[in-house]
Amino acid sequence: MDTARGMQEAPPKMEEKPEWWASPAVVGLMGFGTTTMLAGLANLPLPYGGGFSNNATVYGMAMAFGGTAQFAAGLIALRKGNMFAGSAFVGYGSFWWAFTLMLLWYNAGGSAVTLYGLAGFAFIWMMFTLSFMINAPKHGWGITGVFVLLWIAFILLTVKFYSLAGSDASGCSGLATVGCGPFAANAAANWAVGGEIILTGLLAWYVATADLTNWNYGRKLLPA
Repeated sequence: MDTARGMQEAPPKMEEKPEWWASPAVVGLMGFGTTTMLAGLANLPLPYGGGFSNNATVYGMAMAFGGTAQFAAGLIALRKGNMFAGSAFVGYGSFWWAFTLMLLWYNAGGSAVTLYGLAGFAFIWMMFTLSFMINAPKHGWGITGVFVLLWIAFILLTVKFYSLAGSDASGCSGLATVGCGPFAANAAANWAVGGEIILTGLLAWYVATADLTNWNYGRKLLPA
């Protein structure tokens, strides 16, 4: 039983048998994609978004699905030996928890100090995303597209929050006042930021759907 015969492989030793864990990619990508789409809606100008960012739906989704479920998917991926997926899911699962805690418990209001902090927060996550974007091409065009769009999204958020902080510091409430700075409410720039973030989440959702569909039917029905 320790040697292979013909086309048959030798059975693995007891300690080498793989554990029966399914791929966590669908849960991880769905958690990321759906929460990202909600965050994109929150970045649209009023009446489509704006105050929606304070809606419990965004924070609840971020904590439960984007945060906890995606973090758990990352731990499973790391246990299965997938450093790329595991690190990404744990990282962005932690991102959603940090994002929610920051805005719910540690936010001092829409002051210039807070907005500059949000700009720095987005910049750091842009750097984090860059690390994965460099390595994403090995994992297909879908995953590569997700990280490219996400990298652009963090750049746009960095510029947005920095611009709003400058408006607020000059005595104008950049979060609510129409016509104060390029990212004031109802400004076309918010459509660009919100739309780009929604597109990022939509692509992640598609990749997850393709992974689920191809696994379920046992053949490649949807490219990714």
